[in-house]
Amino acid sequence: MKLLLDYLPIVLFFLVYKWAPELTGQLAPYLSDEYITLFHEMPMLLATAVLIPATILQVLYIRATTGKVEKMHLITLAMVVLLGGATLILRDQVFIMWKPTIVNWLFAAAFLGSQWFTQKSFLQRMMEQAVTLPADVWARLNYAWVAFFVLSGVANLYVAYTFSEDIWVDFKFFGLLGLTILFIIGQSLFLYRYMNKEEQ
Repeated sequence: MKLLLDYLPIVLFFLVYKWAPELTGQLAPYLSDEYITLFHEMPMLLATAVLIPATILQVLYIRATTGKVEKMHLITLAMVVLLGGATLILRDQVFIMWKPTIVNWLFAAAFLGSQWFTQKSFLQRMMEQAVTLPADVWARLNYAWVAFFVLSGVANLYVAYTFSEDIWVDFKFFGLLGLTILFIIGQSLFLYRYMNKEEQ
């Protein structure tokens, strides 16, 4: 459920982009001719116009239901509003295409900074209630997440500047999500094997 909520704005972004012609037709009575043409020619703008309020509502829902909002959600919201707003105002999709990279690199910097400058890394703070590990294992896991965030950001730029906009949208939805799931599975297998050794 949490994973679905975390990725809901991305799902909406993907669906709106893919169905932009149909949605523009439905919204035509409420749009000027300029915006009808614009959304037909640049479906990324319509998808971004939906992504921004969807992300705001996501954060408000999390705050209302849990009483708090994780820093990751706040960072993502800030980047969506800032870069999404630039995309809409300047009518240039490159800003929203940079968003996954900037967010991932900010996460990498935060995880790395927490490892170097605080007593506990972000990863340990998030997971230590569920599992107990030696400090060196927490450090290795944290560095693995740093590497994952950095590489995800690089992969996003590679796809954005090498392939078509359609392929980038598919990669943003299927590729980055798939990479995240695979990485989490790999981390889980590592923890499982390590905990088995501890028990033995």
